[in-house]
Parts: sequence; C-alpha cells; structure tokens
Amino acid sequence: MKKYILLSSILLITISLFSQTEEQQVRETLNRYIQGSSYSYPKLIESAFYENAPLYLSKKDQELWVLSPKEYAKLFEKRERGKFNGRYGKILNVTIANNIASAEAEIRIPSSDLLFMDIFLLKKLKGEWKIISKAAAQITE
Repeated sequence: MKKYILLSSILLITISLFSQTEEQQVRETLNRYIQGSSYSYPKLIESAFYENAPLYLSKKDQELWVLSPKEYAKLFEKRERGKFNGRYGKILNVTIANNIASAEAEIRIPSSDLLFMDIFLLKKLKGEWKIISKAAAQITE
C-alpha cells in the first residue's frame, strides 16, 4: 500500500511539474509579445508569433483590422527601442490542453486612457510555444 501511495504521489508531482513548465513556457512567449510592444522591440514581438498568424485588432472607424505579425511589429519600428512607451501588459489567465493553449491579457495605455483585452491562441510547434492567432478589443470602462 505504501508503494502505491508513493508511486501515485510521484506521478502527481511529475504531472504537476510538467503542467507548470508548459504554462511557464506559454507565459514566456506572451511576455516576449508584451515586452516587445512595451519597449518597442519589433523583432521580439515577431519572435512570439507564428509567422502567418492573423492578428485581429481594434482600430478607430474600422470594424476589423487584420495584420500579420510583421505588419504589427512595424508599428513599433519608429519608436525608440528599449524605452518604455506607456503600454502595460498583464497576463490574466492561461489554459493548456496538450499542445494548444489559450490566454487572455489586459493591455493598458494610461496616457491615452485606453484599455484593450487581448485573447491569444497558441500552439507548440517544434518544441516552442508560438502565438497562432490574436484578437484584441478596446474596452470602455
């Protein structure tokens, strides 16, 4: 009986550690996007995405604005790299199922009184988590 309890405990700990590691990897991918967009690093932004991932964004007077990761990253090219640009990102939750994940993040830009909700789909490709789709909506408080 003791062997059964010990084996079960080891199995549960192993599963728990695996889940934490996967979640940590997903969060690292999301943080590359957040840090890249907060400190104007276009290459860091692009590194978080699968190259053909569609980004469905909010834009004034446009119902749906779709960009590629490269097009999105270009929005940050003319800004000073490494200088905080006023975008605060916070990962709200991550859900993982095998090699896919979903996540939500809040993006605040206090200087413009803007709040966005970002929803991400991620997939583990060649051992690395990549954002395969992103949708963003401006939230009015």
